[in-house]
Amino acid sequence: MHDHDHGIRGGDSRRLLAVSLGITASVFVVQVAGAWISGSLALFADAAHMLADAGALLIALLASVVAARPADDRRTYGYQRAEVLGALLNGVVLIALCVWIAVEAVQRLLAPEEPVVAGGWMLAVALVGLAANAAAAWLLHRAQRRSINVRGAYLEVLGDMAGSVAVIAAALVVLLTGWTRADAIASLLIAAFIVPRAIGLLREVFSVLAESAPKGTKVAEIRAHLLRAPGVRDVHDVHVWQLTRGAPVFTAHVVVEQEVLERGGSAALLTSLQGCLADHFDVAHSTFQLEAVGHEDRDGAHH
Repeated sequence: MHDHDHGIRGGDSRRLLAVSLGITASVFVVQVAGAWISGSLALFADAAHMLADAGALLIALLASVVAARPADDRRTYGYQRAEVLGALLNGVVLIALCVWIAVEAVQRLLAPEEPVVAGGWMLAVALVGLAANAAAAWLLHRAQRRSINVRGAYLEVLGDMAGSVAVIAAALVVLLTGWTRADAIASLLIAAFIVPRAIGLLREVFSVLAESAPKGTKVAEIRAHLLRAPGVRDVHDVHVWQLTRGAPVFTAHVVVEQEVLERGGSAALLTSLQGCLADHFDVAHSTFQLEAVGHEDRDGAHH
């Protein structure tokens, strides 16, 4: 399997992710405490946003660690599905939090009296969150250019910076005008920003668990590419799925000329086909069943 940390060592990647996770988790705790002290729903929403980032960092770190664990007789593909299960839990928790935030925000907006919000505390904690996100983004900036896992975490941190800016803006409105409903409006904006990410995460999880072809994978294009290999007459019963994000698996039956098998060219052909998938389609794990013309073994559907 590819490590997907092209140009950066796995240990360095894990260390950066662990440091960023520590920063994010610490600020999450500070924001929850700040939301409770100040009465700010926007701060709590931003804490939920920070929880999303912490979940993404944890999943990326987990993926980096478990991908290095060897497969065994019970888990023949290793432990990479652990990342998918973590993402599923993360997505469900985020959706539940966003629903609660939206209900609470609407209740505050419709209440006859404005809610009590301590703008000073709200601003101070939001500034801490922004500074922490900026520090995490700075740590991940260089490595994200060379690591898929780190890049995903980097984009999550950048997204949370926008949430912190929204809280800061609402805090300033509260301090300067006394209009505390700005806090509820900011919380709705942050929740609206989180929901599409959570839905996208769940869609990706369900796609993996349903063993659908990875997004952007064109089976017909792969099949046409394989058909151009010398001696190949047909490619059928093609299956493409992924163990987790960035770990596609490919299997196919390949019908070859009888003379290829007779002259002992099977090994060379297999090497060529596997190299083709790895080089052109970034599929590192591929399995081919070679069949002589007239002896095709089909599973009942021509893929």
